[in-house]
Amino acid sequence: MSSEKKPDCGRRNLVFATAAVGGVATVATAVPFLASMAPSERAKAAGAPVEADISKLAPGEMMRVEWRGKPVWIIHRTKEMLEALGKIAEKVSDAGSKRPMQPEYARNEARSIKPEYLVVVGICTHLGCSPTDKFKTGAESGINADWPGGFLCPCHGSLFDLAGRVYKNMPAPDNLEVPPHYYLSDTRILIGEDKKA
Repeated sequence: MSSEKKPDCGRRNLVFATAAVGGVATVATAVPFLASMAPSERAKAAGAPVEADISKLAPGEMMRVEWRGKPVWIIHRTKEMLEALGKIAEKVSDAGSKRPMQPEYARNEARSIKPEYLVVVGICTHLGCSPTDKFKTGAESGINADWPGGFLCPCHGSLFDLAGRVYKNMPAPDNLEVPPHYYLSDTRILIGEDKKA
């Protein structure tokens, strides 16, 4: 008679079956749990880039879109509006857009990719108010007789030009923010992403 015991195949099969069922149950429990920790579709959409159709935006007009809960303005500047930017460079605090309030490709006098279109976040850099557009020039604007057009923050009186550059000695410390963006075509802009992203 042999002293070695024969392996109990039934017990071994039961251990393997139990381990397999336990593994499947663990995966079945973990997948929904981990999925619940991922950002919701609504949260993803809130931070997603926004596409804007500018095909109907006439010169001198502004349209608004929302990106990440912020108002983004797109202004179709006229030739006169663009000419005014150079004339008031000495009146704004950051004429060359040296401060990091725009992507590198918008670091110019017009603060834009295409000079005729300004894309800017419509939130004052002082306390987060929303400036109003004051595109009428001169005394008709209600600001100054030499006003060339731009934006006025009604909360504390900060003035911005038509490139979103803040005038000197205003409560707002910086220019309006230019969000990352690029042109999908001549009439469509994607806001919230640039080609390098």
